[in-house]
Amino acid sequence: MSKLAGKGCETVIPSSDRKPLEEIERSIIKKYRKQIWSKFIKAVKDYSLVNEGDRVAVAISGGKDSLLMAKLFQELKMHGNVQFEVEYIAMDPGYHSDIKELLIENCKYLNIPIHIFESGIFEIADKMAQDYPCYMCARMRRGALYNKTKELGCNKLALGHHFNDVIETTLLNVLYAGNFKTMLPKLKAANFEGIELIRPLYYIEEASIRRFIEYSGIWPLNCACMVAAERIGNKRYEIKDLIEELKKNFANVDKSIFKAAENVNMNSILGWEKDGEKHSYLDFFE
Repeated sequence: MSKLAGKGCETVIPSSDRKPLEEIERSIIKKYRKQIWSKFIKAVKDYSLVNEGDRVAVAISGGKDSLLMAKLFQELKMHGNVQFEVEYIAMDPGYHSDIKELLIENCKYLNIPIHIFESGIFEIADKMAQDYPCYMCARMRRGALYNKTKELGCNKLALGHHFNDVIETTLLNVLYAGNFKTMLPKLKAANFEGIELIRPLYYIEEASIRRFIEYSGIWPLNCACMVAAERIGNKRYEIKDLIEELKKNFANVDKSIFKAAENVNMNSILGWEKDGEKHSYLDFFE
């Protein structure tokens, strides 16, 4: 257990033994249809995330979110109306051998045909940015995933960010960075022409993902970081706690945070930035 999660990391512990694969797959569109499957389909349709002829690279870290995402794409391919291709990619940034073994075993059990490739990113980030390696590590991991996506001839890279990641990112930017930026459901890769990043779990709440994984009996990778898990605090956990506290006194405050990003009133803000150019409301004041 100590080798499968960093110190202080949240862990997801299955509530039972592993369910048969058929039962796990059926639960996605039956037991968790409202909380997971319907929200996945809504995000795909609302933001046009998967189109005819797409070739999607689904990034699998081995955590609860990416394992569910992989199964959702399998269901979409079997039952959806759009013809597209999928590749399942898993990057090994320098995992402990036990962690890598768990990743492989889970994907094998779930019938997810993964392409595993090594990057050595943990070691590089640890050497180059010892005080705070997370930013560099994240950029390098994203670049490695884009490279693999391009190598496999895919035009889209799917990441497992969910509803809670979106609202937490929004609040992190407001409270710590002094700006209003959210996590978009899709965007064009800046340095990889022709590739889009998509987030199909955009509407799915983390609690629903946790319940599905606990029900399935799968033991996912939790925090598998070999570099910073014991060295630094994580502001995102503070934001999680803050949102939970707010929900006690403000009904649906999490959904309000989410909706705020699509209800920005341009007539009532002091300034904004578009394509790297900053603007003030005074520029348009008459």
